[in-house]
Amino acid sequence: MNLRRDVFQAIADPTRRAILLLVASQAMTAGAIAANFDTARPTVSKHLQILMECELLKQEQNGREIYYYINAKKMKEVADFIEPFRKMWDDRFNKLEEIMKKHKTKK
Repeated sequence: MNLRRDVFQAIADPTRRAILLLVASQAMTAGAIAANFDTARPTVSKHLQILMECELLKQEQNGREIYYYINAKKMKEVADFIEPFRKMWDDRFNKLEEIMKKHKTKK
């Protein structure tokens, strides 16, 4: 059975978010990624598998090594989904700031 994982479940895990941050700037091997964590390598491999299933990471073989890199297209889809919520909260915080300034000047 091929389980299709949800992108937001995948990025809910702090280790997977850290992996995404690591490979955002450069492609890395599983070993290089695992060296950044205090967990067993199979645990990091499972995280990589989940990120691959969600298409947040891609892999490319270079000789005997497999390099993982960020899938910018999929990350943009996630960012595009989140953008309206970010804008909504920015607007709300700006309104709250205006209210607080008005309240402060009345005192």
